[in-house]
Amino acid sequence: MAIEIEDKFDVSADYELPDLRGLPGIAEVVGPKSYQLVALYFDTPDLRLAARGITLRRRRGGTDPGWHLKLPKAKGARQEITHPLTRSTKIVPAELADLVLAYTRGAPLTPVAELDTRRSVTTLVNGAGVRLVEIADDRVKGTVFGEQPHVARWREVEAELLAGDEKLLGKVGKRLRKAGAGPADAASKLARLLEAAGSVSAPRRAETEPGSAGELVIGYLTAQSQALLAQDPRVRRAEEEAVHQMRVASRRLRSALKSFKTIVEGTESLQDELKWLGVVLGEARDLEVIRERFARRLDTLDDTLIVGPVRNRLTSDLLDDEHEAYDRIREALGGERYFALLDAVDDLVTTPVLTKAARKPADTLDAVAAKAWRRVTRAYEAAQAIDDPGERELAMHEVRKAAKRARYTAEALGRKDLAKRAENVQEVLGTHQDGVVAQERLAAEAATARTAGEDTFTYGVLTGLERAEAQRAHDEFPRVWDETTAAVAKLL
Repeated sequence: MAIEIEDKFDVSADYELPDLRGLPGIAEVVGPKSYQLVALYFDTPDLRLAARGITLRRRRGGTDPGWHLKLPKAKGARQEITHPLTRSTKIVPAELADLVLAYTRGAPLTPVAELDTRRSVTTLVNGAGVRLVEIADDRVKGTVFGEQPHVARWREVEAELLAGDEKLLGKVGKRLRKAGAGPADAASKLARLLEAAGSVSAPRRAETEPGSAGELVIGYLTAQSQALLAQDPRVRRAEEEAVHQMRVASRRLRSALKSFKTIVEGTESLQDELKWLGVVLGEARDLEVIRERFARRLDTLDDTLIVGPVRNRLTSDLLDDEHEAYDRIREALGGERYFALLDAVDDLVTTPVLTKAARKPADTLDAVAAKAWRRVTRAYEAAQAIDDPGERELAMHEVRKAAKRARYTAEALGRKDLAKRAENVQEVLGTHQDGVVAQERLAAEAATARTAGEDTFTYGVLTGLERAEAQRAHDEFPRVWDETTAAVAKLL
């Protein structure tokens, strides 16, 4: 996977590329060199990928022929996933088709358009021979397929950063603009072609009043739904932190639906499905966390304290379990239940069932933040009233869950100060809980090792470290709680 950082410009048919010599760090301007590129674009019949700013193409010619899947990223950087050319021109490789399942939801991928481009490439090189920036001057003929094909021709220029920093790209763009180039009207060639053909409908938007509670809540739900979708391809590729980020997005959605039920109605079944998704993602995430935790612990131990194949059991064996959990995730993300969940999320942010309270000013939602914090304090008081230590421990887990919900609610309302206070409570309780879970896992692994006739000394060492850390968090919590409640009282 690569990340593209580029600027696109619209230019006239008689545009002349400016002299690019003399830019900082540029020793040589190489080119231009010409190529003929033919790209066949795939989408669903109703253009679901194009509606999300995604392009999937099979391209011949140039320096990088093959299949290219481009996924939108923030601040102009795009993920590009490539695959070698296949013999078939009409069947998308399964690996790429799987990565867009969250968008296609099982609908077939077929050719929808073709771009025939005459490209002239100029490259900016530094004194060490490193290619820093590539400028592509493209003359394009685009065809949208259908009963009445649409054909369009235009010219555009792209400046892509290959190495170095973005300041250089900015200076290149300045020279291009000074010569008459203007900002591109479309994010991609395909988007420009489809828009000209009138093929892509404007995205649906929920009707909310400016400055209203409904606008704030729907805006937050929309952002989290986009975050959920953005992580889907990364989860399928088992990329770092992807499962965590996707689970967080699902939790934030579910939390918001609970907290703002006076604004958006009829979301109970969606809440249940988001809970299911969290469970699906949770197994792999928990294994990932505990595996990395044990690896760090072992790295801090003196070699004399590591006896037997403990590292294999706590890292390699757990990684095998993690891979199996990822297989189960991929199976779930390819099923109708998941697609139905995504459909429901789409409906939520485009055609929500809003109450009369949604028309009230957004600042009326401050009461929701206060209510969320009262839920935390009630959970804490209930836990402290329990005499049995084991039952009290379970009740404190409910305090952590309430603190997390209060944090998400505060974040949705833009109350960073309150969110930070709730996060402090969540983190200390989380540190304690993580230590308890780690001890339980170590006990289970030690039992397995003992049955296999292995020395379990190191498991005892690790258990001692986990017990000490959990106890420190336990002892620290009363102070954190007192400081937090005092601070929150001033905020609310």
